[in-house]
Amino acid sequence: METLFLACLIGGVLYAIVSVLIGDWLGQVLDGALDFLSADGHPWLHSTAIVGGITVFGGAGLLLKRYSMLSAVSILIVALLIAIVMAIAMFFLYVRPMEQSENSTAFSMKALVGKVAEVLVPIPAVGCGEVLVKVGAGFTNQIAASYDGRPIAGGARVVIVEATNDAVLVSEVDLPLLSDETERGM
Repeated sequence: METLFLACLIGGVLYAIVSVLIGDWLGQVLDGALDFLSADGHPWLHSTAIVGGITVFGGAGLLLKRYSMLSAVSILIVALLIAIVMAIAMFFLYVRPMEQSENSTAFSMKALVGKVAEVLVPIPAVGCGEVLVKVGAGFTNQIAASYDGRPIAGGARVVIVEATNDAVLVSEVDLPLLSDETERGM
């Protein structure tokens, strides 16, 4: 029984060390050969929570065996219960918050339609200029052409009417300014 607990504890610690120190490098060297190890099922089947539970199972089993008067079956059951509770806690207190904190600066060109932008480089009647658009927490510069076929001066407010892979088509708008904060925040 002690061998099982020790193997779970050592295996979990080695997995943690290998995944932290050389996990990404090993994945690139083997060109995704170990991708089958990732569980794509239910979100709570995350490898960090599972391996963490196995490691806790080994550690709890060793501690219970050495410092308690419980029978072997009782030690096994209690260690398993502790491991399950800790794996669930690890998932909800570590894995899930980390997954939700991942941010992306990616955006879809189609998502730009309807957004207000500022003209940085004047847009001629035929040809392209440049606009600055607020996307999420940042800004993006986009090549822009006039939707109406009219020139648009630099600094003008425009609305994006259509977005293609090459450029956005914009039309000048006359928006009343509510305050200086609205001006700066776009």
